[in-house]
Amino acid sequence: MTDVEKQKQMEQIKQSEDGMRQTVLLIKIGLMVFLTFACCTVFFFLVLRYKGVADTWHLITGALQPIIIGLGLAYLLNPVMKFQERHWLPFLKKKMKSEKSAAKVARGLSIAGAILFLLVILVLLIAAIVPSVVSSVTGLVEALPGNVESLIHMVKSGKLGAYGVTDTISDMLTKLTDQVENWATKDLLPQMQQYLLQITSGVITMVKSILNFIIGIIVVVYVLSIKESLVGQSKKIVYAIFKPKHGNIIIEVFHKADEVFGGFIIGKIIDSAIIGVICYFGCLILHIPDTILVAVIIGVTNVIPVFGPFIGAIPTLLLVVIQSPLHALYLLIFIIILQQVDGNIIGPKILGDSTGLSAFWVMFSILIGGGLFGFLGMLLGVPVFAMIYYIIRRLVNHSIRKKNLTTVTEAYVEAAGVDEATGAIIYYGEKQKKKRTLKDSGKKDETKKNQ
Repeated sequence: MTDVEKQKQMEQIKQSEDGMRQTVLLIKIGLMVFLTFACCTVFFFLVLRYKGVADTWHLITGALQPIIIGLGLAYLLNPVMKFQERHWLPFLKKKMKSEKSAAKVARGLSIAGAILFLLVILVLLIAAIVPSVVSSVTGLVEALPGNVESLIHMVKSGKLGAYGVTDTISDMLTKLTDQVENWATKDLLPQMQQYLLQITSGVITMVKSILNFIIGIIVVVYVLSIKESLVGQSKKIVYAIFKPKHGNIIIEVFHKADEVFGGFIIGKIIDSAIIGVICYFGCLILHIPDTILVAVIIGVTNVIPVFGPFIGAIPTLLLVVIQSPLHALYLLIFIIILQQVDGNIIGPKILGDSTGLSAFWVMFSILIGGGLFGFLGMLLGVPVFAMIYYIIRRLVNHSIRKKNLTTVTEAYVEAAGVDEATGAIIYYGEKQKKKRTLKDSGKKDETKKNQ
């Protein structure tokens, strides 16, 4: 056997081995995709379809609701507490002999100040919203009889006859009156007991929510007072279960999660507060009815990225258009301008690139989160997906580095393949050139063999 034939045989064996490896790799990828899809399907079936699992889940979350509320509030109030503690501690160290005692007193005063800050915000919101809602509903109820009487008078006087709608409106009013009478006699009275039960259930739910909030405040006090100890215990458990290498990765991921969630949520709250204040003064200048209520709705819904402005605009425009269609038009134009200013100037200044997601992935995460978990999913969908994206990116980059390939995404945009020998990226022009070179080399070998 000549050297050329040996070389060809070796190349065929190598190609066969490469083909086998690619086949095994494709089988592994197919199995991973299938198992992932199967696990997601089973999880979806168990959680959303199987009533027993869903009931158990709701029972557990209901029992833990005060703890969940307390942990969430503690996380949000932690920056407020730390801000106050930085100012209290130097002052108390000068006044007290023991630094340890000064630290304890500073922590207690800071926790009290943070909770007071939360309660003041809640009281101001309630004081702003409730009177506006009551006055709006009262105004609509008071204006309704007059509007109905005016319509009836116009129908009876024949002023609408020129438009050909007199008979139509009369028939509509007659049908509406009959429907109201039938509803009152056939539906309202027989179902009065059910309505009373629903009202009672609503009152009980409201009282339970208030109690959960009070217990949550108590949890806030405990969590903020021993937060360093809780963090230390959590890290200790991580290193007790995992090796130091993996433990370091887990701690790093949690630090990143704190950075993403804290930066996004607190940044959105500050951004929404600024938008609410600007909206309030803008509505005052434009003489928009129910100024405080409109500003609060716009500010609160602005917490939701992308879709928040549209969600807030719908109820506010409906509220204003009933009282003044012209002012509703002014409000619509003002909201569009305000959201453009927020999206291009205020938001980027406050939030920056806290999530690391492109606009497409932000919209994707909001749609998925809102579809699965409602309002809370729309609010937290972006930071949750940002963490999933971060973890996947780390895993991909780690695998790429192990193969001595570049992790720069832009390098793969025009890539036609990767050189198996050197690991260098081959682009389309280079790949065609390489193919031609190999083809010419094969022709030369064949010519030599024939000679």
